Amino acid sequence: MHKIDISLTSQHHDKQFMADAHFKKNGKAKPVIIFNHGFKGFKDWGPFDRIAEIFAEAGFVFIKMNFSHNGIGTENPMEFMDLEAFSQNNFSIELDDTGLLIDTVFSEYPPIPKPEMDLNKLYLLGHSRGGASVILKANEDKRVKGLVTWAAVNDLENWYSKDELVYWKKKKTIYIHNGRTNQQMPMDYQLVENFLENKNRLDVPESVKNMQNPMLAIHGTADTTVPVSAVKEIGSWNPAIQIKIIAGADHTFGGRHPFEGKILPADLEKVVAATMDFYSFLSDK
Repeated sequence: MHKIDISLTSQHHDKQFMADAHFKKNGKAKPVIIFNHGFKGFKDWGPFDRIAEIFAEAGFVFIKMNFSHNGIGTENPMEFMDLEAFSQNNFSIELDDTGLLIDTVFSEYPPIPKPEMDLNKLYLLGHSRGGASVILKANEDKRVKGLVTWAAVNDLENWYSKDELVYWKKKKTIYIHNGRTNQQMPMDYQLVENFLENKNRLDVPESVKNMQNPMLAIHGTADTTVPVSAVKEIGSWNPAIQIKIIAGADHTFGGRHPFEGKILPADLEKVVAATMDFYSFLSDK
């Protein structure tokens, strides 16, 4: 198994961020998957490394990225060391970071050797809020040929209630508790302002309705973070999208941080298998 670390610099605040690619180095062109983590997530969270290895073993190039403003920074890949950056994150930045990574993969001198990639088979994968970002990016970037979402947020506009937005606008900054790290993570009101300024670009329901790419959306019935009704709405907005609901699965499909060993939790194993089947079907067409 081959792993390459990739360093990128966001156009927003000149911020450096990291990605990594897992693949079998054999000179054969392989489909490429780019993975977007969710809110308070990062590329090395829990079982994400093991998932990357599984896809690489199956004949894919699997690239997972940190968003430039996810708060991880470049010093410690497992800790939220840059809460100032976290406070300045917004949905447009995450879309632009994904676009920059795609541009880098398609560049004249990509960090991954060109013979190893089949760029006619570029797919996106996103968890939770990362699911929303891959829906939006797939809808605006014709280089993307298919996508899968895991427990995706289906509407960024209603992420917060009206009362919460009023309070947020008054305070300018709110703090989100991270139960795992016990940190109070700041979020500036600029996120809301950016959404309102870019509402058409960030309209997830409209992107779902307009989706031309093959898409699979997976969700668990025991998800208390993003209810299973979200994926049912996605299916109602576009009947061409495949929906898979896993009974009893939570928001992370049993994944936890830290993760040890090689065996995925049973629900996550089902998710990976369904995702693999979907991408393999697209690749064989």
